[in-house]
Amino acid sequence: MKKIILLAFLSTLSISTFAQDEAPKEENKEPDYTQNVQTIDNIVRTLYDVISGDPGEERNWDLFKFLFYKDAKLIASGKNQMREAMVSYMNPGDYIKNSGKWMVEHGFHEREIHRTSNTFGNMSQVFSTYEAYKNKEDEEPFMRGINSIQLYNDGKRWWIINIYWANESRRTPIPRTYLPKQKS
Repeated sequence: MKKIILLAFLSTLSISTFAQDEAPKEENKEPDYTQNVQTIDNIVRTLYDVISGDPGEERNWDLFKFLFYKDAKLIASGKNQMREAMVSYMNPGDYIKNSGKWMVEHGFHEREIHRTSNTFGNMSQVFSTYEAYKNKEDEEPFMRGINSIQLYNDGKRWWIINIYWANESRRTPIPRTYLPKQKS
């Protein structure tokens, strides 16, 4: 009797094992973002695209973090309450924590309007002039400035090492050199 029970148990076990082997396997696959970082154009375009969205539109923060090299910094420059020049250093996680909720609540679209780049070997410095809008359809920006983006290529892809930015003000307008050429 014990042999019959054991045989029944083993045959049930082998059938369920066989059924598990034949069942389609669901893969927990991470999205492949490698195309977003193969060229300087792609990584800069992705940077602007991933932070942009209308009110209520969630951002892909996993893609955002994928753009940055370990220990990368985002550096905002501006004035404090006493009108003194200052900078604020953040890592990508700090940026998401400080700005992510506001961007979703209020809407934020940053568009590149001009770029100058200098590349030597595996490093590149991009001066990217931007305009910021709350909605995609807005005609007038509520803010303009320049992102200074330092990039590193490890032989496989481009990484953002730092982004250091300054917003335009009445006292510091964007120089013509960093604006689109006027059509004649």
